[in-house]
Amino acid sequence: MEDKNFRFAALLEKGKVVVQEGNLPLLNNDEVLIKQEACNICTTDYQQWQGKREHQGYPMAGGHECSGLIIKKGEQVSNNINIGDRISVVYDYCGYCENCKKGKITDCKNVAQFGKNYSDKYYGIFGFANYFIRKEKNVVKLNKSLSPTEGGFVEPLSSVIHGIKKLNINDNNNVDNIVIIGAGTMGLLNALVAKSYGANVIISERNPKKVKKAREMGFEVYDVNKVDPIKEIYKHIKNGPDVVIIAVGTESANDQALKLIKENDGKILFFAAGYPAPGLSIDSNLIHYRELSLIGTYGSTLQDFKDAANLLSSKKIDVRPLIEECYPLSRIQEAFEKASTRGSYRVSVILN
Repeated sequence: MEDKNFRFAALLEKGKVVVQEGNLPLLNNDEVLIKQEACNICTTDYQQWQGKREHQGYPMAGGHECSGLIIKKGEQVSNNINIGDRISVVYDYCGYCENCKKGKITDCKNVAQFGKNYSDKYYGIFGFANYFIRKEKNVVKLNKSLSPTEGGFVEPLSSVIHGIKKLNINDNNNVDNIVIIGAGTMGLLNALVAKSYGANVIISERNPKKVKKAREMGFEVYDVNKVDPIKEIYKHIKNGPDVVIIAVGTESANDQALKLIKENDGKILFFAAGYPAPGLSIDSNLIHYRELSLIGTYGSTLQDFKDAANLLSSKKIDVRPLIEECYPLSRIQEAFEKASTRGSYRVSVILN
């Protein structure tokens, strides 16, 4: 494949994503050539397509929830990575700055997360490319039995793990009661991970399709169109939830979390970003007297990526119910239209 053309999707402007061609460079000694098989469309991707994240820049050769097979490796690539291995892609990072040394690769000081790291022309990491060359350090291995689309869940799952770790769930051998606001892809991933940590999980959701999906996956769900979730949750959890995870970027979700959280020592995890930015109204004295923890979370560490790969590879978490639909690369515009449709779960672009 070296010195051959590869195909990739690029977002040229709001609402316009097209398939283009490029030339693969020669393979360096510390790099691997990947036959990228699938890339899932993240909220970050389709919101830029909608014109909500234009600060990310055009043209954007986006996509970062991708997986594929190693088909060639450089001479210095370790024996941990071999031809035929199924892998998922990790964020770009330098590996030697202060943050990278701590494993905080999302906060790398030298490599922009979605910068022009692979091209002078395009932003992004070319997740929607059928072939691509990456550093060995930018991949994690997966169980070969996983489908390419399942493998694409490593990145979003790693970000969920990153947030869940901050909550110290079930500390001191107590079972934490956790309410998750939102049963979209990220809300349900939070629910799956929290459950795997041993927490008691309840979900609040208003979209009928998402209510149905969450119940099909075995979760207790309160449909806010039919019941007052605060009253119902307090009927079942006398003192209120220990943790509320906000997986929807809206002001109403923020308000609901503040009303839901227990009186003392509660934790609210702000998982989702919102565009435009949602408001948050709270008296700082309440935070003080109630010892309320408001926790932000973003991105992943290198260890979070490895933990996500292990959770998927061991089949401890099954993400197949979260796959909405698959499209070939040639229909990338339709794929973005579907991904941005209200109520959709993960849409996967099949690259090869």
